[in-house]
Amino acid sequence: MSDHTNITPTDSGEPGVTVRTHAELADALPYLLGFQPDENLVLVAVHGSRGRFGGRVTVGIPTDPADWQVVAKAVTDALVTGSTRRLGTPDGIVAFLCREPGPGETGATVMEHLRPLAQHVRLAAGARDVPVVEALCLSDHRCWSYCCPAPACCPPEGTAQKPPGTSAVAAAAAYAGMTVRGSLRAMERRLLPPDDGGDPRWTTALDTACGSLLPRLLDDHEAPEVAEQTLTTTAELLTRLHRLPQVRDPKAADACDDRAIGTEEAAAVIVGLQDRETRDRAAEWMEGPLAPPALRLWRALARRCTGVYDEYAAAPLALAGWVAWSTGDRTEARVALALALRAEPDYTFALLLHHACQEGLAAESIRRVLRRAGKDRGRAVAVGEAGSAGAAGAARAESGGTSSSRRRPVPLPSALRWRGRRDGKAAPLPSSAGGGRRTVSAAGAGQSPLPVRPRGGRPGAGPGGPRTPYGAGPGRGPSGRLPLRSSRHGRRPQGGRPPKERR
Repeated sequence: MSDHTNITPTDSGEPGVTVRTHAELADALPYLLGFQPDENLVLVAVHGSRGRFGGRVTVGIPTDPADWQVVAKAVTDALVTGSTRRLGTPDGIVAFLCREPGPGETGATVMEHLRPLAQHVRLAAGARDVPVVEALCLSDHRCWSYCCPAPACCPPEGTAQKPPGTSAVAAAAAYAGMTVRGSLRAMERRLLPPDDGGDPRWTTALDTACGSLLPRLLDDHEAPEVAEQTLTTTAELLTRLHRLPQVRDPKAADACDDRAIGTEEAAAVIVGLQDRETRDRAAEWMEGPLAPPALRLWRALARRCTGVYDEYAAAPLALAGWVAWSTGDRTEARVALALALRAEPDYTFALLLHHACQEGLAAESIRRVLRRAGKDRGRAVAVGEAGSAGAAGAARAESGGTSSSRRRPVPLPSALRWRGRRDGKAAPLPSSAGGGRRTVSAAGAGQSPLPVRPRGGRPGAGPGGPRTPYGAGPGRGPSGRLPLRSSRHGRRPQGGRPPKERR
């Protein structure tokens, strides 16, 4: 092994674990990331004489070796630039190349196959005047060093890794409170559609929901009513998931959630969340007893965005990442937000959250903005209702019938609104922001809680031009085009081309 020891995988303020050999370094990787990487290139910045770990970048290893040089340069540049901004220029980089053997392969075969990628990383780091102090290949429960030529330290057959959770590093990490959430692939599986595309009825329901809801979302007069319906259905689903029995196994828990959510109502919420104001208000379900069922709901909705609707997963995936981050789970937050950007690279909501999470910012600052937006919306609704009460009463008296405001408040899910009853009186659920009972209103959308520019609608699969009415054409989706998204600000004019950036 190269003469670097006492590497402590920790950010400032986090517990540390000291490692001294490349085998211990390999054992520490899952605890450093919070998950077990699968087929990934992981670069970690090293700072100071004791080799304290700093920024980390994880990327999938391209299957085509012709892409390795470009990927190595891009990932190295991203790590050095980000680390320099946060902690100063790194004193070195540790690279991990993780891939399991395929049919007919061994760990040694994988190590030799990935050697050019390790060399590309070393050259890219050298171009930035940052040395690669160690480069390890992890495959078939063994590790190899690309930097250490000593057979006594790094034998050609590799060094065997201990079973997960049994090494001294694992014990030290557990004592320090560092946990591993499982493999990256297993975490992504909870957020992605099944490999077989899932239930065919999901796509049919999304076709129907797009045909009925998207034209209304594009109408300024009907969009608030769709937002109200979306938030009301979401509240009902949160209540339903909250009442389900707890299941420990993640796969069984996801299957239970899928069974509890109806096909049509899931499709309606997915389409409704394509409106950015509705999505921003749904993000207010982010803390306390609301957070666990909200995270489960966003996962379940993301799993249903299959086929031509894969881009629709950006909204529920971004919400899942936000709720995970808000509840302190940065590992799942990074995974969910990265998948949201994979579904829609220009999705500004996910871009902002991903950047803030990666920079180590506190989620509480965003929670305060969302809480304030909810309170402002509630006051606006109260003022509007008070001002229109007299006119509404006169209209009801004149017509002899009844009427209700189209923009009535949407309350919290009923199962979570009250914890219990004391002396025959309902005990309100306290708000984590202070104060008493919290109500989320479907009215008075106000400004977006994050400072982003309005976006235009997304075009169909074909070039710009007059939009085919929904239900009027063959092919993909109800109109033969890719599903459209909506924003009540800056919709694309008929026949125009949309702006590049969107939310």
